[in-house]
Amino acid sequence: MAGVFDIDLESEDSSDAEDELCDFAVAETETEPREEVELTAASVNSERVGPECFELLTVLGKGAYGKVFQVRKVQGAQTGKIFAMKVLKKAKIVCNAKDTAHTKAERQILETVRHPFIVDLLYAFQTGGKLYLILECLSGGELFMQLEKEGIFMEDAACFYLGEIILALGHLHSKGIIYRDLKPENIMLNSHGHIKLTDFGLCKESIHDEAVTHTFCGTIEYMAPEILTRSGHNKAVDWWSLGAVMFDMMTGSPPFTAENRKKTIDKILKCKLVLPPYLTADAKDLIKKLLKKNPAQRLGSSKVDSADIQKHPFFRHINWDELLNKRVEPPYKPSLQSDEDVSQFDTRFTRQPPVDSPDDTSLSQSAEHAFAGFTYVAPSVLESLKEGFSFIPRARHIRRVNSSPRTPVSPLKFSLTEPFKSSTDGEAEQPEQATPPPLDKCTTQPIRTPGRTKKKKRPRNGR
Repeated sequence: MAGVFDIDLESEDSSDAEDELCDFAVAETETEPREEVELTAASVNSERVGPECFELLTVLGKGAYGKVFQVRKVQGAQTGKIFAMKVLKKAKIVCNAKDTAHTKAERQILETVRHPFIVDLLYAFQTGGKLYLILECLSGGELFMQLEKEGIFMEDAACFYLGEIILALGHLHSKGIIYRDLKPENIMLNSHGHIKLTDFGLCKESIHDEAVTHTFCGTIEYMAPEILTRSGHNKAVDWWSLGAVMFDMMTGSPPFTAENRKKTIDKILKCKLVLPPYLTADAKDLIKKLLKKNPAQRLGSSKVDSADIQKHPFFRHINWDELLNKRVEPPYKPSLQSDEDVSQFDTRFTRQPPVDSPDDTSLSQSAEHAFAGFTYVAPSVLESLKEGFSFIPRARHIRRVNSSPRTPVSPLKFSLTEPFKSSTDGEAEQPEQATPPPLDKCTTQPIRTPGRTKKKKRPRNGR
């Protein structure tokens, strides 16, 4: 899944004591009475999840920092279920403080944010050289791939997808999070055709009210002018990106493109927006208002945020409550034969052998400390364990049925009450130097699906 699969950062590790839930069984004897007890964080801590709990099935995406695999869980809770496993290499991440901070932010945001149109994180764990994120598998693939097939979306289809995106971005903004990398590759489809935002490596937390941040990041074609000029940006950058994505959906390419990054940036900063004549008046008006170069004039920049966009006439036929509750039929439902079907993903990836590279990296103690507290198990997994297991109190040490004893995970390293925190939490982000990096070095944007930067021309339906 390329947004899940558009790998921003990657790491391959092996910290044995910091991993989570695989299977849970307690020995029982015929002479001891059975007693039901509540499953607590303490009892869950005796279970661990690691790479051995997952069978690699297919490569779904690949980047400079790692891979995303389709995997099947083969041990413990949710055995047999299909997931996406994002593998990140610690050694590459710790070389850059920003990469480390972005990795922490992604892990934290995925834990704290729950929304119908945002990808779910089920597990997180690490080994000595790698970080692992186990995410729901979005078998519908990238919206980008669907857009490549269709060429352009008709207005009703674009309206549906944009509506679900707006609800997701509005939810993030309500939590003080700006997304900063909205593009078709990071918008995935589930098996029913609903969208899910993925890849949260470039998000920024704690951006409330008038707060701004200055990091130069994103994907050039969808980047707001205020990011390019480093004049300070806030949640309004996501609404610019929404306008660029809308233009892309309805015309076949982003609004400002050129043969290289420098010229693309020049167009974004200086060129007038040109809209094709076949767009409806409402579509033209919305795109114009989202692509205002001055963020203060941009639709969605007010305190009510997404509510202003939802009121636009382009969405006059949308019932927002029905949309949020997934009671609106998607315009396209992926044709899938099974849970393992990867036909909606790029064959450049799916044809590769699903092999996770050896975990042979040795990191310093300080580098390892940067990833302390990475382990996570979603509340939904804990609830499924509560429903599916009963426990017997024993006077002696607890052992596993037909298995050797396993060492419990240390509560200090596995805590459901102390989530993974960024080392920069509570600190204001400092503006970077005013001079942007050389344009040919603008690689703070995430790794993207090959071929996207120099985008293939989509068929324009005769236009």
